[in-house]
Amino acid sequence: MYLEDQRYIHEDLERLEQAIADRIGDDPKHIRDRLNRDHEVAQLLDQIRSQSTNLLKLYRDEDGALTREIQQVGAEGDPFEEFYREVGAIRDHHARYPNEQAENAELRYRAKRTADGDLIPYLVDTLFSGEEAFGRFFDLHACHESYLNLPNVKRLNYLQYLEIFDNFAPGAGGIKRDEKLTDQYFRYLGELAEYLESFMRRTRPLENVDKIIAAFDDEFGAAWEKNEVEGWVDEVNGAANGAAGGHQTASADAVFCEDCDKEFKNENVYKNHLTGRKHIKAAEKRAERIKEAQEEGASGTVSARRMKEKAVAEREYRIKKLAAAMSTERADTKVNVERKQGMTERERQQELDNLMSLDGPEREPSGEGDDEDDEDGEEKIYNPLKLPLAWDGKPIPFWLYRLHGLGVEFPCEVCGNFVYMGRRAYDKHFNEARHIYGLRCLGITNTTLFRDISHIDEAMRLWEKIQKEEKKNKIDEGSVVQMEDAEGNVMPEKVYYDLQKQGLL
Repeated sequence: MYLEDQRYIHEDLERLEQAIADRIGDDPKHIRDRLNRDHEVAQLLDQIRSQSTNLLKLYRDEDGALTREIQQVGAEGDPFEEFYREVGAIRDHHARYPNEQAENAELRYRAKRTADGDLIPYLVDTLFSGEEAFGRFFDLHACHESYLNLPNVKRLNYLQYLEIFDNFAPGAGGIKRDEKLTDQYFRYLGELAEYLESFMRRTRPLENVDKIIAAFDDEFGAAWEKNEVEGWVDEVNGAANGAAGGHQTASADAVFCEDCDKEFKNENVYKNHLTGRKHIKAAEKRAERIKEAQEEGASGTVSARRMKEKAVAEREYRIKKLAAAMSTERADTKVNVERKQGMTERERQQELDNLMSLDGPEREPSGEGDDEDDEDGEEKIYNPLKLPLAWDGKPIPFWLYRLHGLGVEFPCEVCGNFVYMGRRAYDKHFNEARHIYGLRCLGITNTTLFRDISHIDEAMRLWEKIQKEEKKNKIDEGSVVQMEDAEGNVMPEKVYYDLQKQGLL
C-alpha cells in the first residue's frame, strides 16, 4: 500500500512537471490567456509542493509502516503470494463497482482547449473588475471614496488621487499627524494596502508576494528602531528634526513647522506665523504630548500613542513600497483615466466588450501577414491608406479623413521644414513650443504678431518692419527739455550743451 502511494506520487510529480513545461512552451498573445497561464502554472506548483510534502512523509516512515511492508513483500513472505492477493483485492473492487469510470491520468493536467484549439480561460475571469482590464490598470475608486470621507482632506478628483495616494506628507494632500490616529484613517489605510497587495498577487501569481511583503516589514522595523521613518520621528527621543518646536526645510526656501505640521514657503512667512494664535495653541498641545510621553517612558512603559503611531506608519510604509513596485501599472492607469475622460459611454462600453472578447477586436481581411502580431502581442490592423487611428485602435473612416483635410500637407520653414497634416494641426502649431522656439532662434521675441507666417524670409521682413516703426515712434528725450541762452534763443537741451562745449554761447 505504501509502496503504491510512493509510485503514484512520483508519477503525479512527473505529470505535473510536464504540464508546467507544456504551458510555458505556449506563447499566448491575449493578455487574458497569458495571465490565465501564469495562474495555472502557480496552481500546478502548489500541487507539486503539496505532493512533495506527502512523499517526504512516506520516505521518513516515522511509524515504520513502510519498512514492515517492504519486509512483508521481500524477506519474510512470498512475493508472488502478496502480488496475487493485491490482484484479487483489485478484482473484488471492480466486481462491486462495475460501472465506475477509470481516470485517465494523461488528461488530468492537460490544458483545456476549445474545438478550434484555443485555450479556455476560466481562472482569471472572476479575479478582475472591468476597470482593471485583467491586471493592466488599478481600480481605486472605492479607496478614493473612502479617502474623500476622511475629515480635513483636500477634495481631489480620481486622477489627482492617483498622483498622491501614496504620498502621506501634509502638504501633498495628506492630513496632519494627530488626525492620522483615528480609526477611520486606519481602516482607510488597511483597505488601500489590502487592495494593492491583492492586485500584486493577482497580476504576479508566479512571484513570492509573501516574501516581498516580509521584506517590506523588515525594512520598516529597522527604520522604526532607528527612528528614521519619514513623518513619524519620535518627538521625545528623536531630535532629528527639532523636537522642541523646531522645523525642517523641505526645499531651498521652504520651512516646515513641526508644531502645526505645516509647510511655509520661506523663512519670513514662518517667523510671522510663530506669533499667531494657532501656532501658540498647537505648540502647547505638542508640549503636553511630549510631557506625557516622557512620563510614560520614565515609568518603563511604551506609550499607547506611540504604538498606535507605529501601526499607522507601518501601513503607510507598505503602501509606499507596493505603489513603487507597481509604478508601471500606476502610470498606465493615469493614462487610461485621462483617455477615458474624452470618451462617450458608448465608446467605453464598446472598448469593454472588445477587452472581454477572447479573440479581441475584429479585423479586416488582409493578404499577407494576417497571422503575424506586433511587438505588444496585439493583432495588426489592415490599413493600406495609412489613415490615423481612432480611440479603439482602428483607422478612422476615409470620409472623415477627407472632411478634416488630413491628407493636405502644410510645411513650416520656421519649425525646420516640419510638415503638419491637416489645417487644424497647422493652425494649432503656431502656439506650440516648436514654432515659438524657431522664432526665437531667428531673434524674434514678440511671437504673437507672427501667426500664419511659416516662411523665414517673411518673418524676417516683418520683424525688420516692426523694429523700424518702433524706432520712429521712440521719443527723443533730448528734444523734450528746452533751454534758453542769454540772448533769449530757445533750443533743445542737447543742442544747448553742444554749443556750450564749443564756446559759442
